[in-house]
Amino acid sequence: MYFEVAFIAYIIDRFVGEFHFVRHPVVIMGDYIKWFEKRFYKDSVMRGNASTLSLIVIVALVGCVCQRTFEYILPEYFYIILFGIIASTTIASKMLYDSVKEIIEHPQHIKYLVSRDTESLSPSDINKAAIETYAENLSDGVIAPLFYLLFFGLWGAFVYKAINTLDSMVGYRNEKYEKFGKFSAKLDDVVNYIPARITAILILLLSKGALANAPYQKIWKFGRLHESPNAGYPISAMALSLSIKLGGDTSYFGKMKSKPYFGEGREEITTNDIQNALTLQPKLDIFIIIFLGIGAIL
Repeated sequence: MYFEVAFIAYIIDRFVGEFHFVRHPVVIMGDYIKWFEKRFYKDSVMRGNASTLSLIVIVALVGCVCQRTFEYILPEYFYIILFGIIASTTIASKMLYDSVKEIIEHPQHIKYLVSRDTESLSPSDINKAAIETYAENLSDGVIAPLFYLLFFGLWGAFVYKAINTLDSMVGYRNEKYEKFGKFSAKLDDVVNYIPARITAILILLLSKGALANAPYQKIWKFGRLHESPNAGYPISAMALSLSIKLGGDTSYFGKMKSKPYFGEGREEITTNDIQNALTLQPKLDIFIIIFLGIGAIL
């Protein structure tokens, strides 16, 4: 059943996108995180643990109750469609593609996509940030939610989104969140371990010229240089497939952070590189739809 749900969810997200007439579940999760932080924040690992675990428990309970209730009271074909519609809110394929593509015409919108400082970015830095965001979020926003949806059902996909949302809001290594966000950041590393590597392999298999320019050993070589145990792999796969260098020193919250380069080739990144990166999307769509379709049939 989960293959059928995932198939419907991906089709809806890819060709319809977000449902703007309802409050997005991730926004609701974000509201809870802000509420907890406002009421209970303390520079403490234990308070951060409480924030993380409380949200996960709430999301898991709501997801499990809804899933079991709908399965019990609704005809099978109806709850599969309903689950597919709900599960589509955990996937961000269309939004990711559209947002990255928009940077080509509106480079100033990069500030909405990244956490790095954007005020003084050069055109090349903006293009680089867009490609890095696309590669990394193919894992976080597409492959990972599908992975957990297939293995655990609706509640699994939403628990993953809860963990990912926590990491994006409090999982920073700065003065405020070093302790408070530590557990959520580590948990995000754990749940993204397999999906990030699946994403890198898919980029390798589907990108034009990737098999020639980005053998597995190179992806693994560069990927492990990233401070994140996961983000470096899809970023390295994308960089190698495009014959460019991503990464490099980057400013966050007013402080320059030393980062390694990922990939081999040009350091000057153009809008053509963004367009070339986005050519992966149609092939990824076809692969995922065929994979989920075959799974549903079998």
